[in-house]
Amino acid sequence: MYMWINSVDKLFIRQGLFVHILIVAVGKLKEKYLIAGINEYTKRLSAYAKIDIIEVADEKTPERASELEEEQIKEREGGRLLAKIPHDAHVIALAIEGKMKSSEQFAARLDELATYGKSKVAFVIGGSLGLSKQVMARADETLSFSKMTFPHQLMRLILLEQIYRAFRINRGEPYHK
Repeated sequence: MYMWINSVDKLFIRQGLFVHILIVAVGKLKEKYLIAGINEYTKRLSAYAKIDIIEVADEKTPERASELEEEQIKEREGGRLLAKIPHDAHVIALAIEGKMKSSEQFAARLDELATYGKSKVAFVIGGSLGLSKQVMARADETLSFSKMTFPHQLMRLILLEQIYRAFRINRGEPYHK
């Protein structure tokens, strides 16, 4: 099925008016500085796209959890994540083994998704143990911000900043480098 997009529609897409960004993440944020940063970028992004952040409960991980226990924890968290991902969303899983992109490449990818009818994009952030195999199988693509490990709570803020930067790039608006 082809979706015909006229020049006015393409302008609206580039402005983000047809884009719905979901961030589906494990755990509830408690740190005030992260909440303040996320609120700031969510506010900034509201001019470009609809943004929803969905949190699912995390599992307590025993100090010396076995490999089996860790897999079970990821599966339970993964089930909660999958239940919140709309069936029609293009899913991008954030994973250390994902593909790394520059900010410009990331912006181009979001623009490409919107242009070709994938106006609902769900970014998935796992808990401290990562994402389950089921979530990774549901993902249409994987994205890594670095080979370094970041706290999953901090990743929300980093992701929102990069999404904001992408919209600014795509609209040809200035943003510091």
